[in-house]
Amino acid sequence: MKHFIPFIVAGDPSEEVTIDLAIALEQAGATILELGVPYSDPLADGPIIQRAASRALKQGMTLTTALELIGRMRKKGVKIPIIVFTYYNPVLQLGEERFFALAQQNGANGVLIPDLPFEESEHMRMLGDAYDIPYISLVAPTSHERIAMIASQAKSFLYCVSSLGVTGIRDSLPTQLHEFLQQVKRYSRVPVVVGFGISNAQQVEQLQHVCDGIVIGSAIVQKIEQLQDELINIDTRQRALTAFSQYVAALIEPLKKVENNESETTITTTKTVPTGQTD
Repeated sequence: MKHFIPFIVAGDPSEEVTIDLAIALEQAGATILELGVPYSDPLADGPIIQRAASRALKQGMTLTTALELIGRMRKKGVKIPIIVFTYYNPVLQLGEERFFALAQQNGANGVLIPDLPFEESEHMRMLGDAYDIPYISLVAPTSHERIAMIASQAKSFLYCVSSLGVTGIRDSLPTQLHEFLQQVKRYSRVPVVVGFGISNAQQVEQLQHVCDGIVIGSAIVQKIEQLQDELINIDTRQRALTAFSQYVAALIEPLKKVENNESETTITTTKTVPTGQTD
């Protein structure tokens, strides 16, 4: 099965709504949730996610409360794997071992730190192994040697950055993206997913045959921003959640179509992302 991995920001527009959004995403067909921890200097994020982080920080969201929010999601019935997307400085301030202990305690299934270069991540990867929480590696279209090195150490899945730069909604995908994904798949022993800039169902359809999963962040966060007033208001929340679910279901539809077509024509061995397990 192809993976659909939505990204949302913890605490945007509120803690309770974040839990409701996670439930809605799972019900709509998301197979993994990427939960972003708001940070005041988000180097990898474009303006849409920066605004969401700012809203969440004003609500008092921290790394600790974001991890505890995962525990609350679990109590509310969210079962899909949850990947913590956080910058390194909050982890360093909390303490690396305490971070992994809290992540494990609250039911997280992976960690992704975009501003920690692979060459400097060995200790975090070792802690991830110790706490049975895979450290997810990012790989960008750089040299063959670096791609091969990162792929050789990848756990759970390998996150391909579609293009260099920050996250955001893009009208078109890079012309070399298919070639890059095929190259990564030649080296990778784990599922290969792609994110950064994928914004609509047409782009999902273009990529569905050259990767194992799609990550969509900015477009989903923008939808939350558009619905935030209705989401915050308890009287209109359910209507807004329904509209949000319909929007997400339309993004997932191309992946469901290819899954149905493949199951009708042939039996294949699919790669799956283990829940809280390393390869």
